[in-house]
Amino acid sequence: MEDSIEASTFLVSISMVALPDDHIQAEAKVFFLSVSSTKFASNGRLIELDIKGPHAHEFTDETDMQALLEFKSQVSQDKRVLLSSWNHSVPLCNWNKVTCGHKHKRVAGLDLGGLQLGGVISPSIGNLSFLMSLDLSSNSFGGTIPQEVGYLFRLEYLNMSFNILKGEIPVNLFNCSRLFDLELDSNQLEGGVPSELGSLTNLLYLYLGRNYLKGKLPASLGNLTSLMQLSFTGNKLEGGIPSEVARLNQMVFLSLSMNNFSGIFPPSIYNLSSLEMLNIFSTGFSGRPNPDIGILLPNLQELYMGNNHFLGAIPTTLSNISTLEILAMEFNNLTGGIPLSFGKLQNLEVLLFHGNSLGNHSFGDLDFIDALSNCTQLLILSVGFNRLGGELPTSVANLSTSLNELKLQMNHISGSIPHDIGNLINLSKLELYGNMLRGTLPNSLGMILELGYLSLDSNRLSGVIPSSIGNMTKLETLYLNNNSFEGPIPPSLGNCRRLLYLYIGCNRLNGTIPREIMQISSIVHIFIEDTPLTGSLPNNVGRLQSLVILSLANTSLSGQLPQTLGKCLSMEELYLQENYFVGTIPDIRGLVGVRRVDLSKNNLTGSIPEYFSKFFKLEYLNLSINNFEGRVPTEGNFQNSTIVLVYGNKNLCGDIKELKLDPCIVHAPSMMKKHSSLSKKIVIGRKIQRTMTDYYKKLGELMLEKRHSYVVSVLAAGAKLRYGVWWHVHP
Repeated sequence: MEDSIEASTFLVSISMVALPDDHIQAEAKVFFLSVSSTKFASNGRLIELDIKGPHAHEFTDETDMQALLEFKSQVSQDKRVLLSSWNHSVPLCNWNKVTCGHKHKRVAGLDLGGLQLGGVISPSIGNLSFLMSLDLSSNSFGGTIPQEVGYLFRLEYLNMSFNILKGEIPVNLFNCSRLFDLELDSNQLEGGVPSELGSLTNLLYLYLGRNYLKGKLPASLGNLTSLMQLSFTGNKLEGGIPSEVARLNQMVFLSLSMNNFSGIFPPSIYNLSSLEMLNIFSTGFSGRPNPDIGILLPNLQELYMGNNHFLGAIPTTLSNISTLEILAMEFNNLTGGIPLSFGKLQNLEVLLFHGNSLGNHSFGDLDFIDALSNCTQLLILSVGFNRLGGELPTSVANLSTSLNELKLQMNHISGSIPHDIGNLINLSKLELYGNMLRGTLPNSLGMILELGYLSLDSNRLSGVIPSSIGNMTKLETLYLNNNSFEGPIPPSLGNCRRLLYLYIGCNRLNGTIPREIMQISSIVHIFIEDTPLTGSLPNNVGRLQSLVILSLANTSLSGQLPQTLGKCLSMEELYLQENYFVGTIPDIRGLVGVRRVDLSKNNLTGSIPEYFSKFFKLEYLNLSINNFEGRVPTEGNFQNSTIVLVYGNKNLCGDIKELKLDPCIVHAPSMMKKHSSLSKKIVIGRKIQRTMTDYYKKLGELMLEKRHSYVVSVLAAGAKLRYGVWWHVHP
């Protein structure tokens, strides 16, 4: 299919079709030609050009300058200062990040990588006809990739990775037949992978990963027989891998991870015997790996096959790859044992088999650990979440002293932690949780000074927590919960000033909470629940400005809650239920980010603070089974009975039916009680009033009888008649 396009001016490089670069003189001419019409094939290639006639304008370094100034004008204004040297007063070849050719003094290289430039990429970039290297990586360019980039026929290196470019990959780009390095990864490019990609037969490096590309990979990929590195990681590609990929026999780096492929392990990959790195993590492939993979791919250094649907046994031929450094087959459906022959891999650094069904819950499942003691370069061993059984061998302490991570969690491992575990002096992460380990914690743990993550929870460990644990000053996470530890919490934990997460609940610990723990200002979570402690919550808890969760439920703590609790301003969850706390709730109105509070089953008294109604993030407030009294607030959170629980407080009352409280009865104040002296005066006054009234009434009767007017005069002058009537007596 052909498309006709009207155009007024078209830029043509005459030298492109004439002579090699070394014959091009500095005065090589490039003309603006007046074009009446052009015709392009559907693949973007020019097939017909109707030229009216050349203009006399020679394309020189001046036009390069204009192209770059136009490019600069499209850069976001706040970043143009980085291109301040791009102006007419500075010679073009002295501009920052611009490289010119030695002979023709034209722009040959533009290196703007990592400048954090924004804006869009100007189409004027296509006028730099001598450009060989263009690096715009690690910026914030948006918009689309200009079609005009396809005019850069001399381009050999193009890097636009780590931007926010959108749209499809322009087909014109594949006119740049000299490209040996094309990097467009980590953008937001869409559409499919163009089949025209196969025309770039000089490509050595192709990176299109971490975009939104979809559809199937084109068979034309097989034309790129010079390709050494290829990445489609992190797209939405689907289907299978074209069989033509088997022709890429120079390939050393292939990454197809995090896509939506389907089918079995691609057979074409087994032909790529030069491969040193193969990454098919989370691709959707299934089936059984070829038992001869270690023979077919003998040069592998890194093999990532995790998070797929592979099943069956681990191929024993993998141990034939003497160069193997990283072997990752985690989160599959692999069964059987871990080959003892892996002990031959002298260069092995990382071994990941977690999340499979390896082992039979029985003796012998862990024999591979003894074999791995020969792998002196081993840094990470992760075989958790399997079916490994038997006792933990003492040889685990003989693994490489370079070992950084040891993960055997969630298996069926019994026995005890070897006393010489402290030999693993460079261990930063030790995860043995979810097993059946018994015995005590070795004191030698305190020798692992690099340890930052220690997870031994959900075992059957006992004895005291050794004070040597305080030697691990880099410790950030400590999980010892759900065991049978006893004795006091070691105050030496206060030396672990980097500690973020402390989980030591569900044990048999006793004694008080060491004040030293409250001096670890970095701590985020404290869980010491369900263990029989004594004493109170230390007053210096207010120092824990980063504390998000505090759980001391069912620990037999007593006394009053410290007022300093209100200074833990990062608090989101507070669990103090099932203790013996007394007194009123301290002023914690500053904890506005709190989501869950449980103070139930204590002996707290006083009224329920109004400020709970205004905690806008509150999801759960349990104040039940205490001795609170008075009216329950009626505003905000208290109107939602699914959030607030207050039952079991016999002296509470309220008007919210859902809380099932007795109504609050208002008693009118008694005047007799409050003003007894006044009431007595009123009673006396009323008696005098009645006496005087009777007296005046009697006098009135007398006056009517005697008819003495002078009596009336006396009464009128001296008496205050109570009935509002003046007696009038006629002579």
